[in-house]
Amino acid sequence: MNIDPEKLPSIAKRLEDIIESCAANESDNEALLKEVCETYQESAKNLLHYSTFRTYDLRSIQKKLKRLGLSRFANAEGNILGSLTNAHNLLRLMGQPSKEYPSPDLGIGQGKKRLRKHTNGLFPTPKKSRRVRIMVTQPTESAHDYNKVLEMVKNGMNCARINCAHDNPDIWKAIADNVRKAAAECGTDVKIAMDLAGPKIRTGSLGMGPKVLKFKPKRSVLGIVETPAQIRWVPEDKKSIDPTAVPVASDWLALLHVGDKLILKDTRGKKRKLVVRKLEEGEALLHCKRTVYLETGTRLQPQRESIPEGVIGELLATDKYIELYTGNLLAVTANEEQGKLPQFDEEGKQIHAGSIPCLPSKVVSKAQKGEPILFDDGKIEGIITEVHKDHFMVRIVKAKENGARLKAEKGINFPTLDMGLSGLTDKDREDLKFVAKYADIVNFSFVNTAEDVDELLDQLEQLGARDKVSVILKIETRFAYRNLVKILLAAMKTQYVGVMIARGDLALEVGWKNMGKVQEEILSFCSAAHIPVVWATQVLEGLAKSGLPSRSEITDITSSLRAECVMLNKGQYINEAIVLLDEMLRGMEKLHSKKEGMWPKIDWL
Repeated sequence: MNIDPEKLPSIAKRLEDIIESCAANESDNEALLKEVCETYQESAKNLLHYSTFRTYDLRSIQKKLKRLGLSRFANAEGNILGSLTNAHNLLRLMGQPSKEYPSPDLGIGQGKKRLRKHTNGLFPTPKKSRRVRIMVTQPTESAHDYNKVLEMVKNGMNCARINCAHDNPDIWKAIADNVRKAAAECGTDVKIAMDLAGPKIRTGSLGMGPKVLKFKPKRSVLGIVETPAQIRWVPEDKKSIDPTAVPVASDWLALLHVGDKLILKDTRGKKRKLVVRKLEEGEALLHCKRTVYLETGTRLQPQRESIPEGVIGELLATDKYIELYTGNLLAVTANEEQGKLPQFDEEGKQIHAGSIPCLPSKVVSKAQKGEPILFDDGKIEGIITEVHKDHFMVRIVKAKENGARLKAEKGINFPTLDMGLSGLTDKDREDLKFVAKYADIVNFSFVNTAEDVDELLDQLEQLGARDKVSVILKIETRFAYRNLVKILLAAMKTQYVGVMIARGDLALEVGWKNMGKVQEEILSFCSAAHIPVVWATQVLEGLAKSGLPSRSEITDITSSLRAECVMLNKGQYINEAIVLLDEMLRGMEKLHSKKEGMWPKIDWL
C-alpha cells in the first residue's frame, strides 16, 4: 500500500462530509421529491446525491483511493451514495475510527437496472442483439414513399423522428401512418417521436423565387452519363404531392405509354427530350439524359400524335437567399414581412447591405454592439457593429471563400447573450394537439428551465396525454446545461423521460472548445438520474448525404455507445447509414458497456 497510514483518517473524514452533505441535500428537497412519480423516486434521490458529490473536487482523494484498491467513483454515477458508503465502511474495516453508515435503499448495481428499465419504457427493445437504439429523422418523402420507410424498419430503425418545424399535419400523419404500417409488416415496434419547433431564433422570409425544379443526370469523372435524370410525374389533383415531383393533369397523364417521348423547352430555352420509362399507380417516371429546368407552365409536346399537348402544373416556389462574403454587412431587422437582397457594383463590391428579418422580432431589441452572432448552424459568423431601434447591423467575419447562402428559416445564435426566450410557443401548443394524438414521444426543443418542463406537462395533462406521451428533453442551450439538474427533476414528474444531446445548437451555444466537456457532463448527470440519452446531430452525416462516411464519423460511433440511442438525420443514403450504424453498434457493444470497457478474447481480424 503506497500511502501514508496517517492520511487515512483525513480520507475517511472527507467521505463523511460528502455523505452527510448528500443526506442534507436530499432533506432540503423533500418537497420536490414528493412531486416526482414513483418510477423515478430513487433515481431523483441519486441525482441529488450526485449533484452534491460533484460540488467537491475529489481528484486528489481519487488517487489515494486507487492506491488503497478502493473505488475511485469513476463509474459510480448510477449509485453514488452506495459507492461512497461502501468506500467509507471499508476504511472502517481497515481500522479507521469513524461513523458507521447504513447501506442506502438503492443497492449497488441497481442503477444500471433502473436505467435499463427506463430505457425499455421509452424505446422499444431492438429485435437484433443491440443495446443502443437507432432513431431516424424522417424526410418529407416518407409521406409518399412507403418502401423507403419499410426499408428503414427492416434495416434496424427503432424510433422515427418527425420534426414539426417542417412540413404540415397532413405530411406528419402520412409519415406516421407509413411507419406504423411498416412496423406491423415487419412484426416489430417502432416509436414515433415528434419535435416541437420551440422558441428557436430564425431568419425570416426573403420572398419567394421562381417556381422551378432542376433535374440532372449522374455523370462519371469523364462527364459521361451513368444514370439519366429521373423525373416523377404525378396527378396535379393528388391530395399530397412530394415537392420533388412534377404535377400534370391526371387525364393527360393517363394517356401516356411506356416509351413515349416528349419534347420541351426548359427555363433557359434549351430543347430537351424526356422518355417515359415506367407507369405505376397513376404516376409516371421519365428519364432525361441532360440537365433540365422545369417551371410552372412549361409546355410538353408528345411525339405521338394521338396525345395532345400537356402543361406542367403548379410547382412550389424556390427560396431566395442572400449571398454573403467575409467583410459584407447585413441588416437583421424586426420587420417580419420580408427582407431585401443586397446590391453589388460591376466589380462585385457590396454597395447596399441586404436585410433579413429576425423571428421572433422582439429579439432585435436585445442585441448588443460587439457581441458575436452565428447564422445557419455556425456556417456564417458575424459581429454586431451597430444597434438601432428596429434593426442591428452585422459585419460578416467568416463565410465560405466563394460565398455562403443565407436563406429563410435558418437558425440564429447569440452565444454570449440571454435573449429571454423560453417555454412553449403558440405553434408548439397547436402542434402538441397533433403530437398527443399520433406520437409516442414529444421531443421538447430549446427547453431552458424547470418551469418550461412544468408548462409542457400541464399542456399534456390538458390534452389527456400525460404519462401516455413520453418526453425527451433536447439540451441545446447554455441555459439548459446550467439548469440540467432542475430540468431533470421537473421531468421526473411524468414517465418516461429521455435527454437528447442536440450537439448542433449546443456546440454553438457553449463554444467548440467546451463541447467535449459539456457532453460528458450531460451523460454523467443523466446516468445518475437513470435517464436514457439520445446522441444526436451529424452522426454519419457524410454517409447519409453523400454515400461516404468520414473517419471521424466512424470514431464518433464509439463515443455514442455512452448513450442509449443514436439519432441519424435524413439524407439520400439514409438506409446505407442505418445498416452501417446497426452493424457497428452490435460489433462495438461487445467491447463497451456504456463507458466501461469489456474485454473478450481478441479478434485480430
